[in-house]
Amino acid sequence: MARTKEYEDRADRGFPEIAKRPESRGQKVVKALWISIWLFYLSAPVTDLVRGGHGLGARLLGGLGLAAFVAWYLVLVFRTVPQMAVRRVLLSVAVLATQATVLSLSLGREWLVLFVYVSISSGVALPGEISRWTVPGATALMTATALALPDGDAYLAGLLIPALMGGFAMVGIRAMIRTTIELREARATVAQLAANEERLRMARDLHDLLGHSLSLITLKSELAGRMLPGQPEAAAQQVADIERVSRQALVDVREAVSGYRRPTLPGELAGARTALAAAGVLVSLPAEEVPGSLPEEAESALAWSLREAVTNVVRHSGARSCAITLEARQTLAGRFVELTVSDDGAGGQPVPGNGLTGLTERLEAVGGTLLAGPADRTGFRLQARVPLGSGS
Repeated sequence: MARTKEYEDRADRGFPEIAKRPESRGQKVVKALWISIWLFYLSAPVTDLVRGGHGLGARLLGGLGLAAFVAWYLVLVFRTVPQMAVRRVLLSVAVLATQATVLSLSLGREWLVLFVYVSISSGVALPGEISRWTVPGATALMTATALALPDGDAYLAGLLIPALMGGFAMVGIRAMIRTTIELREARATVAQLAANEERLRMARDLHDLLGHSLSLITLKSELAGRMLPGQPEAAAQQVADIERVSRQALVDVREAVSGYRRPTLPGELAGARTALAAAGVLVSLPAEEVPGSLPEEAESALAWSLREAVTNVVRHSGARSCAITLEARQTLAGRFVELTVSDDGAGGQPVPGNGLTGLTERLEAVGGTLLAGPADRTGFRLQARVPLGSGS
């Protein structure tokens, strides 16, 4: 279960950063820089203020109006959260639209670009069912303002598509972010429910295994206690029964726990795909299914081998690709199932340690073998082989 959680954590890192709410100070700075990039398109109004031939008063008022517009736009885009009232956001978009209209009519056609920001901010800050109307509305207001300005229609052709496409692109991105966040939350909920279900299953199994045995031990202990003064032989028989029941309960618990801990090849193959993909390693998985006649102990040994090999590829190899094969082979010694995990990473000789030693012991316990070492000129290969049942 711990390894499965590790695979899920690695896969979770594969989600795009855009789908994550900014939580730390660094994330907020990155978002602010990303938003600020698009302010480059305000060069037209700034150039008009400097070189447009306006008087000093018009320049001062225009500069103040542009600064207020940009500040309001940044606050609206950066600080808007889902809990903010829609009416409040609509009012903010209306203020932006009013500012854009007044500045355009007062200072000229170069200021029509402000309507693009009105369209984009409405797409970012408003729900989709509302922004699908406000984006065309901002574009229509820009069109009406442009037609009221001298030579405004010349600028209009170059702003219609950015206003519409920019606004609706933000609507799509907002929907994608919302959907991705919901998927992340749903997956976390499913994982929590699965963990709860596993705990309940373990509790039921332990109750079924130990409930009867412990009740019987308690009953026989009380009975032996009452027999001790006058019936020592009968009391000794009860104690012997207590020992037999407790030993059987211990065996049952060990079998249950080993069943919980035993990995399977399909589960490890799925986990390997997730872990390698999250680590940016191109993975090739076997097309064949696990042979049905493979004993549980042999399958468990292969699953442990696959888990260890994938962990080494992710942590130590620096590989770009990894190939996993699983196939049945006929040899002079009989039929075997062979698992091979090879990568194109750093390679090198295997370093003896608990991992390879433990795998060798597991495989030898089921009559299998383990080979690990460099693959060709570069890379590393781990090959685990276990005997296949006679029923294949």
